[in-house]
Order: sequence, then C-alpha cells, then structure tokens
Amino acid sequence: MISPQLPETDLLLPLPEPGERWDPHTVHTHYLGFSVPEAELGAVIYFRFQPAFPLVGGGVGIYQGSDNVRPLDVEHLNWWMTAPYPEVRDGRLSVDNGLSLTIVTPGEELAVTYESRDGRTTLDLRFRAVSPLVARGSLMPALESAADPSQAPGGSEQFMRVTGEAVVNGERHAVDCVNVRDRSWRQLRPEGQGFVVGMPPLGWTPIHFGADLALNAFSIEPPATDPAWKGIYELDPAGPFHQGVPYVVRDGEISPAARVERNVLEYHPATFQAVRQELLVVDADGREIRVEGRAVASASLPMWHNIAFVDSIFRWEDERGRVTHGSYQECWFDTYQREIRKRQAQPARA
Repeated sequence: MISPQLPETDLLLPLPEPGERWDPHTVHTHYLGFSVPEAELGAVIYFRFQPAFPLVGGGVGIYQGSDNVRPLDVEHLNWWMTAPYPEVRDGRLSVDNGLSLTIVTPGEELAVTYESRDGRTTLDLRFRAVSPLVARGSLMPALESAADPSQAPGGSEQFMRVTGEAVVNGERHAVDCVNVRDRSWRQLRPEGQGFVVGMPPLGWTPIHFGADLALNAFSIEPPATDPAWKGIYELDPAGPFHQGVPYVVRDGEISPAARVERNVLEYHPATFQAVRQELLVVDADGREIRVEGRAVASASLPMWHNIAFVDSIFRWEDERGRVTHGSYQECWFDTYQREIRKRQAQPARA
C-alpha cells in the first residue's frame, strides 16, 4: 500500500519519556544527497539519531570519480559516530561536526549548511519538493518484525530539486540536480554481525525523469540474470525481487509497482557494486518502464555498522532517450563480501 506521508513527520525526533526504556537500536534518520554529474561529483549527507542514549552520528561524504575503494579515498569525509543530541529550534538542528539541517517548510523545503574544520569544504543547499512525500516502512522488511508497534515507527521518501553551492577542498561547484531524500523514525537498526541472513546485495534505484515520471524501488537481482551472488544464496526464482513497496509517480499520482527486475551488466572490480545495469518496472496497470544506467561516480562510505555500503551517481536513460542522473545505493553483508573476494582471488580457468 502506497500513501502520502504527513509533512509534520519531518520534525519528528522524539526522546523517551522519563523512566521509559527504548531499544538501544532505535533510530531516527535524515538522508539527503546531491550530485554534479559533469564534475563526476556525488555526496551523502546523513543524520543518524539514537534517542535511547541520546546521541547523533553521521555527517558528510563527498566523492569524485569511481576510484573510491576505501572511505578515505573520497574528496571529503567528516563522519562522526557520536555527538550530543541536538535541539530543534525553529525547525533547525545542528551537529558538532559543522552540519546543520533546517526544515523550512515540512514536506516541501529543507536547507543544509556545512563547514569543515579547515573551512575549505562548505555546503549551502536548498532542497525543494518535486514529488509527493511518500510513506514507507523499514528499508529492510526483515527488521520490521522486531519493531515495537506501540512506538509507531515510520518513514518517508521524496524527490527534491537541489540548488546551491558546494565548495570541495577550495573548488566551487554550482549544484542544480534532483535527488531523493528519505527519513525514518522509531525504526530498529540492529548493529550485530550478520543481523540480516540470506539477503543478496540490495540496490536502491530512485529515478526522476520529470513531473510525468519517477520511480523508486529497492531490489535484488533475480537468479535468472546470472548475478554475482549466484551460488552464495538461494532465492525463489519466481520472486518477488523487490523489498518493501516499489512505486511509480506519474504527474503527481503515486501508484505501486507490480514487478521490479534489475539486471547488473557490469560490476566494479574493487568495490563489487553495480556500475552498469538495466531496470524493468511494471506498474499496477501493466505498463512497462525500462531504463539502463551506468555509474559516473561511486564511493564506499560509512553508513550502518557491519555492512558494506556504496553510494554512486548513475546516468539513467529510458526507451525514449530521456536522460537523468541520480543517486544509486547498494549494500550487503559480510557473507557476500567474503565469498565475492574469494572468487576474485581465484585464478581464471583456461
């Protein structure tokens, strides 16, 4: 079921009441990003609130090109594990790492500013909605069964027009792009090793071609596509191959997608993420949307504990020849990382 989300949820950062105990893995989050495709530049902006303690983590990761195998390969990284829980005043919150978020108009407009310690990297960005604020559950439905329904956990996603300026190590970049944002509140994000079992790499494909067409899906490569995970996991060949509820936005109207199939054509030799892939989305009316994409920039970055995470900027093209750029994210767990490295180390057969 797809439904609009209430705009005021943008301001939700609740803390336990006195004497109340929350699961320590309870989180609230804000994710935002931007890109400058002509400069092969991408970025992740992330706030991860842990109200049970209370503390906040996250930060800024800005990368250029596709040779960012380790987090410190990127152009700028300022990622904190722990900082004091911020107060929200007039819709604005600030973290001790120099990052600030302002909810200018809930559900419609946000602003981000940032300044590094040396002053050579700064952000001054506005995020304005170009699609409805959509309600969503957990990014990984396997985690929802452990959530306390009395906490009313929730989440949202929305495509945003991002404008402003990014100065990266003294180099100025004008920003004018469309990127998705998402957030969660009162959701559980366990930190234990292997906390999700039997799940191949999961890819997030939020794609916005314009007011007439956008789509959003979390998906796994089907077994029939001969994925890199073949022989590591066992999946039902009949599917489904998406997580949660994928959806299509046409002229502001949201509808669930009936089927999602993602076929990776090429993997990065060092980070193992998809760098070229095809995507098929079939909407509720049976209409097919086919797009093909390739990464113009990518980087391994911090995100959740005990998980591999890669962010990238993809150039997407549909069957009509329309082109757009946007964030593509992929994650996987330790079993896949170990096995894929073993395979890579094996000599090729003659």
